[in-house]
Amino acid sequence: MQTLYTFNEGQGDTVRDRSGAGKPLDLKIQAAKGVDWKDGALVIRSSTSIISVTPATKIIDSVKRSGEITIEAWIKPANVSQAGPARIVSLSSDTSQRNVTLGQDKNMVDIRLRSTKTDRNGLPSIASPGKSLQTKLTHVVFTRDRKGTATVYLDGRKVANRNVAGDFGNWDAKHRLTLANEATGDRPWIGELHLVAIFDSALSESQVKQNFAAGSKPSPPKPPSLASVSASLFNHDVAPLFAKHCLECHDSAIKKGELDLSRRTAALAGGESGEVIVPGKSADSLLWQSVSSDEMPKDRAPLSKDEKAALKSWLDSGAVYSVDRIDPVIYLHGGGSSDVWVQRLTVTEYITTVRRAVGVDIAKEAHEILPPDLRADGFRNTAYNLSVDLKHVEAYARLAEIAVQRMDVMKFAARFSKSTKLSTDDTMRDHVAAMGKWLFRGPLNEREINAYSGITTTVASAGGDFKQAMTYTIEAMLQSPRFIYRIERQNDAGGSHAVDSYELASRLSYILWGAPPDEVLLQAADRGDLQDAAKLNAQVKRMLNEPLAKDRSAEFVSDWLNLSRLKNMRPDPKRFPNWDAKLADDMRDETLAYFQDVVWKENRPLSDLLDAQFTYATPELAKHYGLKPIGKGLLRYDVSSVPGRGGLLTQGSVLTVGGDGASMVSRGLFVLDDLLRGTINAPPPCVDTTPPPTKAGLTQRGIAEQRIADVKCGVCHVRFEPLAFGLEKFDGVGAFHEQDQFGNKLRDDGEVLFPGDAKPVKYQSSAELMKVLSESDRVRESLTWKVTQFALGRPLTAADAPIVAAIHKSAQSAGGTYPSLMTAIVLSDLVQKTGPMETRDTGK
Repeated sequence: MQTLYTFNEGQGDTVRDRSGAGKPLDLKIQAAKGVDWKDGALVIRSSTSIISVTPATKIIDSVKRSGEITIEAWIKPANVSQAGPARIVSLSSDTSQRNVTLGQDKNMVDIRLRSTKTDRNGLPSIASPGKSLQTKLTHVVFTRDRKGTATVYLDGRKVANRNVAGDFGNWDAKHRLTLANEATGDRPWIGELHLVAIFDSALSESQVKQNFAAGSKPSPPKPPSLASVSASLFNHDVAPLFAKHCLECHDSAIKKGELDLSRRTAALAGGESGEVIVPGKSADSLLWQSVSSDEMPKDRAPLSKDEKAALKSWLDSGAVYSVDRIDPVIYLHGGGSSDVWVQRLTVTEYITTVRRAVGVDIAKEAHEILPPDLRADGFRNTAYNLSVDLKHVEAYARLAEIAVQRMDVMKFAARFSKSTKLSTDDTMRDHVAAMGKWLFRGPLNEREINAYSGITTTVASAGGDFKQAMTYTIEAMLQSPRFIYRIERQNDAGGSHAVDSYELASRLSYILWGAPPDEVLLQAADRGDLQDAAKLNAQVKRMLNEPLAKDRSAEFVSDWLNLSRLKNMRPDPKRFPNWDAKLADDMRDETLAYFQDVVWKENRPLSDLLDAQFTYATPELAKHYGLKPIGKGLLRYDVSSVPGRGGLLTQGSVLTVGGDGASMVSRGLFVLDDLLRGTINAPPPCVDTTPPPTKAGLTQRGIAEQRIADVKCGVCHVRFEPLAFGLEKFDGVGAFHEQDQFGNKLRDDGEVLFPGDAKPVKYQSSAELMKVLSESDRVRESLTWKVTQFALGRPLTAADAPIVAAIHKSAQSAGGTYPSLMTAIVLSDLVQKTGPMETRDTGK
């Protein structure tokens, strides 16, 4: 709902918008003498306009974005002779220019809806049958969905239905909302208004019937129950608080003091000290007593004043757990939505965008001139980290200049207009608009058309020619924020909304390709096809079959595993005298080729990456791994009978994450963070984290077991170091050994403690470890989260968790493959919709 008028003011010249959506769109009564207020209604006795002071921006923007609309009204016409049609509800400027109008044409309801397939007056209109409107209180509803289906309901019954094709991209942003007349005052309607509401969605038939049954006066909202207040506090404050401060010691695995706060039943049962939560009574709750006195969290900073207040309120309101188990990782980046409005193209995306947009390859210069993108939250495309400084501005200007110098400007310009005349009329404006639409991945607004047309006008006034005008215009566009950034319109109207066709096209193309929409996708956006589920599915399938989709997936795995760090590998030459720097490149190529084979050639589930019994190696890398070379170049090797090899974790690109010392801390944290989606708090400041060296009689595993046994360290290290026990036979550069340099015998048995589980799963070898991981639901879920995070370019939050769960379920039911996962992501509300601006956070 975007606006709601209930006419219960009782006096005055203002009708209040009571929708609660964004900034209220209040209406002013132009001729107050022509109306009477009565209980819950406004009686219009003579011609007047009830009109918004400003354009109805929130309605226009949200309807254009969603491609859907509903106008609902409870009305009582004064007679059935009014025609014109007489305007009941109208978004228009005069009698011939409108976005939408609901009117009365004698004994019928008449609706005019403007789209890209109608004229600017919204004709042809759609009307109810003759004699369907009478002089009684009547519930009138008009809906139009994204497929173009327009429907009229009277008193809960469907009375008219037809298709209104096109989209709302041509809606005029300047139109104001008017009731009971045209904005120009010459199409008056006489009668009673009891309720008017406008939605940016198409209400279903059951919703229309429900609203009709509710009557013309909606019941006031009931105050929330104590239980719902408590559940809300838990979702927004207490669950994140527990995840951050408490579950380090009090989850199902550690259960310090026999207390598990991660699960509802266990938390209410209490621990060795008895009940710690007394619902409704914070003063009697041991949990509150420990927290309020700063006794807990132990050895950590105490809770803040606001955190304590939230916990106390939650306990006093009933201590409701709204989930069966708290998964700490989903609260790592906050609880609210963190949709991205503005996102700079990464260096790779920028290079691809220039190449696809104007046919010029500037990769070499871009890598030399542009500052490199840095990883944040595991990926280089994380929006909040893609800042722009003066070096970027200067680089984009220089790169735009290089691009136009290499282009065939006249050939490019000819794609958008046959005219080569440098003029100052609408021909040039249309040319600039068409060219800008391609480069900016969506239509230009009037201000932008004026600005870029101004360049051509300046060239003309200085005696320049058409080619110069086009050259300067293209160069300006290539360094515009709309080219360098992915920019979407902000939503300040509350609730979630469907993104518009062009925004969706860009989301699809950059998620699936890391590139701008092609002509086929932009044409689909023009036609409104992306609002049709079947046509949208067809576009996604087409895009996943393009080579760009494979390139984009390689970017994902490269970022996820941080393969670029291999370029900087400098192992200790004394410890690894046989190391060849080229091996680092071979390891990177191994992982990328392996990923492409599993994901694309064999179309296997993503979780098979952990246990596929083959790899790719050059002769040098094969020798390094102890394999017998089978030929020159990067070739596929069967490792099903090779002890210790098989699966992503046994590849040098991953094993080297542990450094020269093959650190079990680093390797274990990699498995915990990137495969199990676990969380670990930083060690207290007083703890010495310098890793002790191995020696005769003491392996890395032995050192890890000492840390786990330590009462101060073990509570955390038990969660991740055993994850690396199965990798102990691999040294810091990924070579396999049965003994370390001191002659200590190495082992590869251990156990995996999956987040949320009380007991670990044991394994007897690295091969068993790979199998355990590849068959784990938690690992499969983690891969879904990782790919989704990369797709969106931002960390995921608790608000995203239910949608990600639905994405995961959909992908797994379709085989758990990369294409099935990407399809589920782009068809989900995380991509199809956007939330309100006020709920955004930075994602940091």
